[in-house]
Amino acid sequence: MKKLVLLLTLLFFAVFSRAQDRIVFTPQWTAQAQFAGYYVAQEKGFYRDVGVEVEIVHPSATLSALNRIRRNESQATTLQLCQAMEIIDSGIPLVNILQTSMNNAMIIASRRDVDPLSQKGVRVGIWSVGFGQLAICMSEKEGLDYEWIRSASNVNLFVKGAIDATLAMSYSEYYQLVQAGYEFSDRSIYRFCDHGYNVQEDGVYMTRQYYERHKEQARKFSEASRRGWEWASEHPEETLDIVMKYVRENHIATNRTLQRLMLQEVLRLQVDRESGAREYRLRPDMVKLASDLMVEYKLIGHEVTFGQLTAE
Repeated sequence: MKKLVLLLTLLFFAVFSRAQDRIVFTPQWTAQAQFAGYYVAQEKGFYRDVGVEVEIVHPSATLSALNRIRRNESQATTLQLCQAMEIIDSGIPLVNILQTSMNNAMIIASRRDVDPLSQKGVRVGIWSVGFGQLAICMSEKEGLDYEWIRSASNVNLFVKGAIDATLAMSYSEYYQLVQAGYEFSDRSIYRFCDHGYNVQEDGVYMTRQYYERHKEQARKFSEASRRGWEWASEHPEETLDIVMKYVRENHIATNRTLQRLMLQEVLRLQVDRESGAREYRLRPDMVKLASDLMVEYKLIGHEVTFGQLTAE
C-alpha cells in the first residue's frame, strides 16, 4: 500500500511539473520566416534542452493570438511594441520577456513615383487586424490627412488600383509587391525608421499575472528562443528548410524565395543601428517615443512606461 501511495505521489508531481513547464506559444500571424527563431528552437530541441515543453499554435481567422492569451489558451505571444502598449492601456498588463526587433520595418509604398508624404489626402491601405498604430500617429504629426482603407490584404488593393499607396512591412508586403512586378524608386518608398519614427516592433509577451507565477519558465523560454534566433542567423538555409516545413503544415501560400527575403530582412532588423549587435532588449528611448506619440494622438489614454513593459 505504501509503495502504491508513493508511486501515485511521484506520478502526481511528475504531471504537475510537466504542466508547470509547458507553454503554448502563439505568434501574432500565420507561419512564415518572421518567426523562424521559434521554429528553430522547437525543431533543434532548444526548448527541450532547458526543460520547457513548447507547443507552437498559430492564430486562426476566428481566434487571434491576443484572444488566445485572454482565454488562457496560450501563455506567450509575439506583439509589436505599439500593440503591446495599446493592450496595456486597455487594462491587460503585459511583460516583455524577449525583444527581437531593434528597428522599425514599416514603410509606405506609393503607386506613383512620388514621395508618399507629398500625397496628402490620398487613399492608403492599412491592415484591418492592427499593426498600424505608428503610421496613424505619423500621418497626424505630418498633417497628411490620409484616408485609411482597412483590408486583410493591402497588397490586393494595391495591385487592383483601389488605393494610392499602402502600408507595408519591409520583410513582407514589400517583397510580395516586388514579386508581383512592381518596381519602386527610393522616393516612392517612405521608411519610418529613417525619419524619426524608429520604434521597435516584435517582442515576446506574457500577461503579467502569468509571468509573476512562472518567472523561471519564462526565463527558460526566452533563453531558448534567443538561442533559436542566433542559430537562424548562422544557418539561414537550414533555417529556411525548417520554415518551409511549418509553411507546408499550415497550408500557407508562399514560396522559398519570398521566405528567404523575409528571413534576411528580419535578421537585418534585429541588429541595433548604434551598437551593430543583436541586443534582444527593449530600448527605453524607443518605448518613450512610442508612448509619447500614442498619447499625443489619442491612441492610448495614459503613458506606458518602460517599467510597465519589463520583467523587473
